[in-house]
Amino acid sequence: MTPKEKSYENVAATIIKNLEKRQMEGYYCPDSKSAAEKAISIMEKGSVVSYGSSVTLEETGIKEVIRKENYKFLDRYKFEGSQKRREIDLQSFHADYYLMSTNAITLEGELINIDGNGNRVAALIYGPKNVIILAGMNKIVTDVKSGYARVRNFASPPNAVRLNRKTPCAATGKCQDCYSPDCFCNQIVVTRRSGMDKRIKVILIGEELGY
Repeated sequence: MTPKEKSYENVAATIIKNLEKRQMEGYYCPDSKSAAEKAISIMEKGSVVSYGSSVTLEETGIKEVIRKENYKFLDRYKFEGSQKRREIDLQSFHADYYLMSTNAITLEGELINIDGNGNRVAALIYGPKNVIILAGMNKIVTDVKSGYARVRNFASPPNAVRLNRKTPCAATGKCQDCYSPDCFCNQIVVTRRSGMDKRIKVILIGEELGY
């Protein structure tokens, strides 16, 4: 184990302990493959599974695994830009498991997320029976203020480029606190505690994933 790998493991142990006092469940996996396997092991076969937009989920390959397994998968990206996607987003509130990443997570176990339409953070807050978050160690920040800065200046700009949004951050690489028609920094949510014990499960991954 390299010093960096050991450090990731130590930091994850600290966060997992702090998640517990916030009624959230935490796990640590050294790589994407084991993280996807962990998530699959949590989800009962035959259950309804949905997800929120996430580069991390794409990079871990977990959606491909779910498609091959015995799940009822509400696959919203089959219906991009259509009324059907909205219907699937609404159905997701009744899902047994909702998969997503988080834009940032503090050492104290707080989750920070910024969303455009709000379907992802809405599902995080209420609806699905279980929420499973997969997050690379690059998402770790010291506190909520640092989390805001990370999301707005290091996550949102590349996401704006990826989504072809005409925002100031896409052009400059820095948040301009804009009100652009293409702005997706519309909902800012801090999850300091889960109201339902162990509903939110966080799988920390010893890699740099997503934005």
